[in-house]
Amino acid sequence: MGRDNKASINHEARWWRTDGDRVVCELCPRTCEIGDGQSGFCFIRKNEGGRLIQAAYGRSTGFAVDPIEKKPLNNFYPGTPVLSFGTAGCNLGCKFCQNWSISKARLDNAMSSEVSPDEVVALAERQRCPAIAYTYNDPVIWAEYVIDVARIARSRGIKNVLVTAGYVTERARGELYEFVDAVNVDLKAFTEEFYRKTTLSHIEPVKETLRWLVHETNVWTEITTLLIPGLNDSDDEVRALSTWVASELGLDVPVHFTAFHPDFKMTDRPPTPAATLTRARRIACETGLRYVYVGNVHDIEGETTYCPACGVAVIERDWHAILSYRIDAAGRCAGCGKAIAGHFDPNQVHRTSGRRHILGLVH
Repeated sequence: MGRDNKASINHEARWWRTDGDRVVCELCPRTCEIGDGQSGFCFIRKNEGGRLIQAAYGRSTGFAVDPIEKKPLNNFYPGTPVLSFGTAGCNLGCKFCQNWSISKARLDNAMSSEVSPDEVVALAERQRCPAIAYTYNDPVIWAEYVIDVARIARSRGIKNVLVTAGYVTERARGELYEFVDAVNVDLKAFTEEFYRKTTLSHIEPVKETLRWLVHETNVWTEITTLLIPGLNDSDDEVRALSTWVASELGLDVPVHFTAFHPDFKMTDRPPTPAATLTRARRIACETGLRYVYVGNVHDIEGETTYCPACGVAVIERDWHAILSYRIDAAGRCAGCGKAIAGHFDPNQVHRTSGRRHILGLVH
């Protein structure tokens, strides 16, 4: 790791075409038209002499071992560790970004180490992580690197997890998710106005990605919405979002409502009160959703997985630590035998104690 490898910096991208003296990136719905020597919105996809280059390939801003619940994924092998890493840049422009020092960084200004796909997987093996998470900044924009790491990980029995805003084109998503086992999609809000003004993107491509993931793939899917006071936290919006998930995706898709804290270009808003998350969880449960969680606050009830049939706490959590586990080897409630939606392996469940830094910078 850390060696000079110019090939990793000049990795030719996929999903593009030429239009005169420009290249058109077809990875995300922005379809940036990029002149020679220029970069797209994400900073890392560049036109170099009429070719689209993916400059983040093999360059990570840091690795850490996290509990899987931190992604957050509560119904995907709970209690297990996951090797997490990211690069730089992003294809959204969220004014409230909670990870802006990475997602808004240019590679030239971000401390990064060069790590080959083989080395990433070997690191996961050394750290005894049964999964790798592509996270911190949106993995869509470094999809070529994701695919190559994920392919090797799959061949060695390691799961692949994406943490993403889901802003990807129909053309690219099949290849991006070919070796992915689970995803948490950040559904930023449930209005086009919020997406357009606050994230500089659009909601419909994200909804389409979610429909495709749930109905046309085997990728386990969970959703997170960061509730921002006065912007996307009204009862009506939470109810509309929850009703859409219930009707379009299904009652078993887990939804996480998490707390905002003032950051980046949105320091004028107060932190999300815990009561807002509790209210949102109640509304979502009233729509019929069976697995609804809160995050970024201490709330054992809101962090716990309950059996939708008998109501018993089948996975009780305190932050990211598992306090009790009542799911049998077949993935059923140990009390009433109801199947719990998700992927479970009781032999892997153990308490995890937060993040361990491995290499570079993690924020």
